[in-house]
Amino acid sequence: MNEATHLLATDLDGTLVGDQAGLQELLDFYEQQPYEVGLIYITGRHLASARQLIADEGLPIPQALVTDVGTEIYTGPDFQKDEDWEARLMDEWKPEYVEALAKTIDGLTPQDLPVTSRRSFHVIDVQAVDQFRALLEAQSVPHKLIFSGGKDLDILPPASGKGEALRYLLERHGMSDAKLLVAGDSGNDLEMLTLGFPSVIVGNAQPELKKHEEHPLIFRANRHCAGGIYEAWNHFHTD
Repeated sequence: MNEATHLLATDLDGTLVGDQAGLQELLDFYEQQPYEVGLIYITGRHLASARQLIADEGLPIPQALVTDVGTEIYTGPDFQKDEDWEARLMDEWKPEYVEALAKTIDGLTPQDLPVTSRRSFHVIDVQAVDQFRALLEAQSVPHKLIFSGGKDLDILPPASGKGEALRYLLERHGMSDAKLLVAGDSGNDLEMLTLGFPSVIVGNAQPELKKHEEHPLIFRANRHCAGGIYEAWNHFHTD
């Protein structure tokens, strides 16, 4: 990753993945460039699920894989876990408190996950989100709350999230000066799309992203999924 002069940091489902023709067009385009494009995948999936998707879709192996909405980081071709990132998050993380409070609120169904670094819920009643937020704040439980797609609720360690994970990777690997494009399609991508780097909201994005305020560094693609990434790359990086 340190050798790449250009980087794509992208969500997977509905962003890089979802339009096979557009994906192939994007990957072919990158192969034709005189520079190397490093890849960082940033997803809400857990590790096993993300690796299965990479295999199923024939995606290139990324230099870094951020999973679980920015709470887990893996690097290298063998996906070595970044223990420093995990240690940084765990100091303030109290998942048992989150679970206990969630049980007092109707309209939330907990997801069965193989990780302890986040607590995620399917939302049946959207009013439950505000109730949960108020309760977490009233009980002073350290957290970051992300509601996306009108149905997915993630409670994360306060120092985590897709944006914070990306910032950490860029600083740790000395890549802050690389020419970067960040790509996403849903509310859990907003944090990384608003870091101040060139970013793209793909054409098939969820309503919560489409209504986000205009900004010169946030390109709104017409094309869906990887086609939107291709569109944005040619908007920002013409070298």
